Amino acid sequence: MSDNSILFQPFTLGKLELPNRIVMAPMTRSMSPGNVPNDDVVEYYRRHAAGGTGLIFTEGTCVNHIAASGYPDVPYFWGEERLAGWKRVAEAVHAEGGKIAPQLWHVGGVRRAGTPPEGDVPGYAPSGMGVPGKVRCHVMTQEDIRDVVKAFADAARDAQACGFDAIELHGAHGYLIDQFFWEGTNQRDDHYAGSLDNRGRFACEIIAACRAAVGPDFPIALRWSQWKQQDYSARLVETPEALEQFLTPLSEAGVDIFHCSQRRFWEPEFEGSDLNLAGWTKKITGKPTITVGSVGLNADFIPTPGETGFREAETASLDNLIARLDADEFDLVAVGRAMLANPDWANKVREGDNAGLVPFRKEMLGSLL
Repeated sequence: MSDNSILFQPFTLGKLELPNRIVMAPMTRSMSPGNVPNDDVVEYYRRHAAGGTGLIFTEGTCVNHIAASGYPDVPYFWGEERLAGWKRVAEAVHAEGGKIAPQLWHVGGVRRAGTPPEGDVPGYAPSGMGVPGKVRCHVMTQEDIRDVVKAFADAARDAQACGFDAIELHGAHGYLIDQFFWEGTNQRDDHYAGSLDNRGRFACEIIAACRAAVGPDFPIALRWSQWKQQDYSARLVETPEALEQFLTPLSEAGVDIFHCSQRRFWEPEFEGSDLNLAGWTKKITGKPTITVGSVGLNADFIPTPGETGFREAETASLDNLIARLDADEFDLVAVGRAMLANPDWANKVREGDNAGLVPFRKEMLGSLL
């Protein structure tokens, strides 16, 4: 057995059986004209499944709400033509022996009016803020909240009907669910604000509605993060005790697996322990977790001053990652930019072909590799 062998042990979560511990991280590609996943998108995901990836999370795909999208040409997860495209994606991945889950997404206050195809529709946010202190969006009413909860549940039901193996709810990086989590953007005066329990209520309602839509055996993942695209230093919680208060209601609402987003997976989450965010989440909830953050690369994604887009990075050792996985700190490993550079990343790692792994370069974002 090679030093990397633990990455290639199977993993089972209920009826979800994966051949290995390697996950493709969700990465927005904005290459679905008309918001429809087309032949290029089908081939993109098929290629990553053929490359040995055990579980694929799709790029963020927008639920059926007027303000869910904030970027041109991102795929949607509603409508006959769009769902037919996603069904073809799932079938192509399954034909290669892979498993796949759509990441269900609402951008919230990140949306700017004028973004096509919805045009002048403003962003919707818990307190009208995409950034703390700047009210420029629509403040969500109780009716708006009910509409969005239903949109997520409908998308979950459609994902199951289209043959997907699980769903992931995007609750990270300063998008809508995270805007409710984050006190900086949640300054409401009702039962969705204030305490950690209240700020998690919106997510719990979405999780519970999705669970009711798909039944008890269909896996639901939740991606969450401390950092936000609006503030890389932001933190929802500062102690393990607060983290337990935050996570317990989400776990009880029906999350099966937590996808814990860090910029650098190797960084400890709290002083006095080497556990990273996924490690603490697993310790507290007892649920399986996915770690992510610059896996296989020597630098995180944040560009240096004056640059735009993801930061370029060289390949890096997996020794730290494998040691943590071997210690049962987390269960699965999500790979982002390294997999954009190497659609067959999993196969190359399994074969020990480290010399065949290429670094991540910005031009790789220009096409669906």
